[in-house]
Amino acid sequence: MSHRILQIIPTLDQGGAEKQLTLLATGLPRDEFDVHVCALTRSGPWADELQRAEIPLSVIGKTWKLDPAAYQRLERHIRSLRPALVQTWLFAANSYGRLAAHRAGVPVLIASERCVDRWKTGVQWSIDRYLARWTSQIVVNSSGVRDFYVAHGLPSEKFVVIPNGIAMPTVSNVDRHELLRELQLPDNARLIGAVGRLWPQKRIKDLMWAADLLKTIRDDVHLLILGDGPLRTRMLRYRHDLRIEDRVHFLGHRTDVQRFMPHFDVLWLGSGYEGLPNSIMEAMSHGVPVVATDISGNRDLVVPGETGYLVPVGDRAGFARWTEKILNDSALAARLGRAGRARIEQHFSVGRMIDRYAELYRRHLA
Repeated sequence: MSHRILQIIPTLDQGGAEKQLTLLATGLPRDEFDVHVCALTRSGPWADELQRAEIPLSVIGKTWKLDPAAYQRLERHIRSLRPALVQTWLFAANSYGRLAAHRAGVPVLIASERCVDRWKTGVQWSIDRYLARWTSQIVVNSSGVRDFYVAHGLPSEKFVVIPNGIAMPTVSNVDRHELLRELQLPDNARLIGAVGRLWPQKRIKDLMWAADLLKTIRDDVHLLILGDGPLRTRMLRYRHDLRIEDRVHFLGHRTDVQRFMPHFDVLWLGSGYEGLPNSIMEAMSHGVPVVATDISGNRDLVVPGETGYLVPVGDRAGFARWTEKILNDSALAARLGRAGRARIEQHFSVGRMIDRYAELYRRHLA
C-alpha cells in the first residue's frame, strides 16, 4: 500500500531546506510513498529535479505575508489530494501548511525547523506554540535547533533530530590551474572559500578582517566569497575601506559551487547562528578542512583537531591563526580532509537521511 505524502515549502529557491526537501522527495521509496510537493509562493531551480523524478509539483501563488486567498487555495489543494501525511518546511509553510492541513482533516502533521531563528518575534512564537498542539512531530536538523525551540516553550517530546543528508561528490573535472586562470589568480594562490547569502547572520566582515590579517603574514591567500544578498553593496564598500580588493573576491550567486569546492584549501564559516550548514557538509565531503564559529550546528559537524577547527564568534584572529596552521602543514591538511570526508560518509549521507524520514513516516502511519 502506497501512502500519499505532501511536502509544503515556501519556494524552491536554491537554499538548504529546499535542497533537503528535493533530496527527500526524490529519494523516498516509490512503492511505499506517493510524494507530492507544494510551493506556497513560487517555484525555483529545484523544480527541475522534481520534474525529472516525476514528482508532482503545485504552486499556490501566495503574494502577501497575510494572504487569505492563498490560504484558501492551499486548503482546497490539500482536500483534493487527501494526503495521509503533510510535512511543512520553514515558517511560512509551517504556519499556512499546518493550519490548512489540520482544517482539511489530515491525520499526520510534521513540521520542519531548520535553523536557530533568532529573528522570530512574540507573534511568531505564539503561532509556533499554538500549532504545535496539532503537530505529530517536529523535525530539526541539529540538537542546537531543538534546544533553541524547546527553550522558547515548544514541547520537547515533539522533537526528533534528523541531520541533513549530502550526496558524496564525484571527482571534479575542473583543473585547479584552469580555475585559477579563470579567476585571474596566480598559480601559487591558496584559496579560502566562504559560501552563503550576504546576510548579517553570516558575519562576512569578520572573514574579511581575518583575510586582512593573513595578508600581513603571507602573500598568496585569496578569499573567495560565493553568494549574494542585500549586504553586497555594503560589503564591497567595506572591502574597499580595508584595501583588500586584491585578496577578497566576491563571485556573486553561483549555480556551480561544486566547481570551486574541491579546490578550496580551507572553508570558512563565520556565522553567529546556523542550523546544520550545507556549506560545511559539502566542504567536508570534498575533503576540505573547515574553520568555523563555535556554535550549535557547526559543532555537530566539525570535530576540533580532527576535521577542522572552531573559534568563538567574532574571533577574526582565530580564523587567521588556524588557517595559517593548515596552510603551512600539508600533512595536517590532508589528515583533516580525509577525516572530514569519512565523517560525512558515515553520519550524513543522503541515504541515511532518507531512511530516517521513511522510518518516521512509517511509525506515524502505522
